[in-house]
Amino acid sequence: MAQPFRTSRGGRIDRARPIRFSFNGRTVEGYHGDTVASALLANGIHLVGRSFKYHRPRGILSHGPDEPSALLSVDRGPGRVDPNNRASVVEARDGLKTLSQNHWPSLEVDVGEVNDLLSPVFVAGFYYKTFMWPRKFWDKVYEPVIRAAAGLGKAPVAADPDRYANRHAHCDVLVVGAGPAGLAAALAAARTGKRVILADEGPEPGGSLLHDLTSQVEGRPAAVWLAETLADLDARENVILLPRTTAFGYYNHNHVALAERVTDHLPAGGGQAPRERLWQVRAGEVVLAGGAHERPLVFSDNDRPGVMLAESVRVFVNRYGVLPGRRIVFATTGASAYRAALDAKAAGAEVTLVDLRLEADCGAEPAELRAAGIEVLTGHTVLGAKGRKRVTGLVVAPIGPEGRIGASRLLSCDCVGMSGGWTPAVHLFSQSRGKLVYEPGLDAFVPGTSAQAERSAGAAKGTYDLAACLAEGDAAGAEAAGSQERRALAATPTATGFQPARVMPTNADPTKVRAFVDFQNDVTAKDIKLAVREGFHSIEHVKRYTTTGMATDQGKTSNMNALGIVAGQLDKTLPGVGTTTFRPPYTPVTFGTLVGPARHALFDPIRTTPIHGWAEAHGALFENVALWRRAWYFPKPGEDLHAAVARECKAVREGVGIFDASTLGKIEIVGPDAAEFMNRMYINPWAKLEPGRCRYGLMLKEDGYILDDGVVARVSPECFHVTTTTGGAARVLAHMEDYLQTEWPDLDVFLTSTTEQWAVIALQGPKARAVIEPLVDGIDLSPQAFPHMAMRSGTICGVPTRLFRVSFTGELGFEINVPSDQALAVWEAIMEAGRPHGITPYGTETMHVLRAEKGYIIVGQETDGTVTPDDVGLAGMIAKAKKDFVGKRSLARPDVVATGRKQLIGLVTDDPKVVLDEGAQIVADPGQPIPMRMLGHVTSSYWSANCNRSIALALVADGRDLMGRTLHVTTPDGFTTATVAEPVFLDPKGERINA
Repeated sequence: MAQPFRTSRGGRIDRARPIRFSFNGRTVEGYHGDTVASALLANGIHLVGRSFKYHRPRGILSHGPDEPSALLSVDRGPGRVDPNNRASVVEARDGLKTLSQNHWPSLEVDVGEVNDLLSPVFVAGFYYKTFMWPRKFWDKVYEPVIRAAAGLGKAPVAADPDRYANRHAHCDVLVVGAGPAGLAAALAAARTGKRVILADEGPEPGGSLLHDLTSQVEGRPAAVWLAETLADLDARENVILLPRTTAFGYYNHNHVALAERVTDHLPAGGGQAPRERLWQVRAGEVVLAGGAHERPLVFSDNDRPGVMLAESVRVFVNRYGVLPGRRIVFATTGASAYRAALDAKAAGAEVTLVDLRLEADCGAEPAELRAAGIEVLTGHTVLGAKGRKRVTGLVVAPIGPEGRIGASRLLSCDCVGMSGGWTPAVHLFSQSRGKLVYEPGLDAFVPGTSAQAERSAGAAKGTYDLAACLAEGDAAGAEAAGSQERRALAATPTATGFQPARVMPTNADPTKVRAFVDFQNDVTAKDIKLAVREGFHSIEHVKRYTTTGMATDQGKTSNMNALGIVAGQLDKTLPGVGTTTFRPPYTPVTFGTLVGPARHALFDPIRTTPIHGWAEAHGALFENVALWRRAWYFPKPGEDLHAAVARECKAVREGVGIFDASTLGKIEIVGPDAAEFMNRMYINPWAKLEPGRCRYGLMLKEDGYILDDGVVARVSPECFHVTTTTGGAARVLAHMEDYLQTEWPDLDVFLTSTTEQWAVIALQGPKARAVIEPLVDGIDLSPQAFPHMAMRSGTICGVPTRLFRVSFTGELGFEINVPSDQALAVWEAIMEAGRPHGITPYGTETMHVLRAEKGYIIVGQETDGTVTPDDVGLAGMIAKAKKDFVGKRSLARPDVVATGRKQLIGLVTDDPKVVLDEGAQIVADPGQPIPMRMLGHVTSSYWSANCNRSIALALVADGRDLMGRTLHVTTPDGFTTATVAEPVFLDPKGERINA
């Protein structure tokens, strides 16, 4: 018979739409609306996996996101295999393939089950105590074995073929959870006209109302009120409903991260739509209504397949039309399981209920169940479960007035619904930095003082009565939206009484009882007690030592029981023990959701200049510099890197070279206080710099170390055109904005990034002026009218330009700034005009060699975050008359002015053909004992065709005092000798730049 445990009617499934999927190769039938868990149970499949450490048979514990045991690998099609999916939340659909995990050779026969026999050895802390000796075993024995055993599912090896999206959204009120409280909150907020987002992780909003067949709201069945409320919300344009969406992280400034599952439930993956979408929501107010998690009971062998949470039994019966068993025993310490027992009985199951509480403490519930034909055993404890691959019975016994346990009794059953109370889902509240408080009446931690614009409502706040949940949600939504209106919704009262129980009382030897607290990681009550006895009194230490709460469910079903056991062992109150940290994500989130579209080419986006296509067409090879793809060199046929760079270097020195410098960062600084702002940001003075002139600027961090450099032009009295290094553009702008907004808000200055606005064409070499002179209009290019370090505005090839007379090569040079969208046309015109002069395009490698020949530094190469202006010979730039600038006080620190600091020098190898390795270490005496004293390191090293030898720059301790000295530099084969020289290897007087 297909689906032997499916009820003949009822549930919210669509019985007119049958589906088929597979479990370990076996065909499983179900209906549209089923989860994998409900369909498996309908087909009588209870054994679905093996536990992590002991490989014990495990079944389905829960119906929701707190499921710790029923973890499956899900195959959704080619390349779409994911491990560790919770069967309770995976929506069943046609063609789905599911596989159980953590066993070999099969689920039914698993050799790993031998670990269960060795459980007396594998106690808490086994790994820490065992894998310590002998030390040499660690690398070749212990670590390989541990790594092989680690993990549950198998990580996919194929590339993920799915697409993921990322969306940023803003709203006035974000409501997390669409149960009774969340729906009331969303409706109250929506009535004010405010923008509302309502997110719920289920495929259907409604929470507990989806399986509540008896309660009424406002005089009508809960399901009717739910349908009307959803229709009302859906009709409002100011409301966004997000089903299948989990709020998994709550960050500063009401930034909440949501993971929306968009297409997993659709046939063939939903076509071109993304699989999942990351919502990053910035909310004015947040209402947390995420409900609560039912607490398991801790008793011997409580992990048998078929042992479930009581409310989950009720969900499977009422929402999915599935009887998890025909003979069900409910074991409880509270009232909520009574409702589940009645619903299971009404669906046709044979039901018995066992309550730890005495009859006098149980109210009217036992009588109601007995009237329905259900046997109720009050004042009874559970001693253990029977069965192996499925529960076959529950051993119970009465407890006398003094706690004495009477004669045991075996209750035959094929399903157990257990309930040890409820734990509010405070994870998001805690992530928001809210403070939890312990509520003794609930035996749970509940939200206390909020740290952000947030309020909790309903079961997430420890309120379990339906009418109170609705009222609390309505008030929270109204307050979040700034409304004074309140609506009291009448509803059927909910029985909420219960008695806390850490471990069910037993007369067995506690050292032999296997009562599980964390079902996934096989942590038992005696493991936790052992950890405390061994000195682990901090709950965080107990967590790590035993691994309780560290599974994929983040301790949703285990934490409160673990806390209670630790408190009992230490004879402390629960507040005295505290809680573990509720870290995001709330439930597992795929890497694809977090990464979104940032993959392949978008993972590390590459920016290209307007000249990139031309360079590519003319044979350039490229390198990545920061986020930019830059032309590295332009080889001719038969040339390697060294030959091409040597040719390009000679061409620039002897004729003219053209270089794409568009990647330089550019910032426009405008305002009446622009000069004062520049004075404070840079070490050199700016107030007296005349419009039309340029100056090299050096910027420091607060610690006095070099942050960035670049040429700055004063365009007008109130406007500066600042250039930065390619990789430093964003960093420098952020640095400036930080000071402008937090330190000097009184300055009337505006900062604008213009990196993309201006393309820069650098023309360098003795023939540079001759090339562009015919192309320029409105600018006198003569040396007298346009000296070095000047800037003029005009046109080139009819295109507006800011023309800089600057050089990073030491040659006559111009940097032509033109609008980016016209840069290619200007470049091509310059190339055409330069052909009679032998114009040569060159790349970044040539640029590096040319600047090194002149001793010009590159920030990030000659500097490493610990270099001061004096270290690189630029102390003379520091304005003596300036009152202050960023980093000035740090330049007087004792360690900054002390002798022995590394200083920039030049190095020439005794063998001119030897090119030193960049980063090579430098010593005074290679014969000194190891560890040798390192004097410094090589920062730049090249073969210079213009010098006809190798050249290098280095940072060496007291380097300027070592001129002419021989030092020894490491090589792959040992050491080579080099002589300390001035860091300028060509044209030391700088005559060529003023040609």
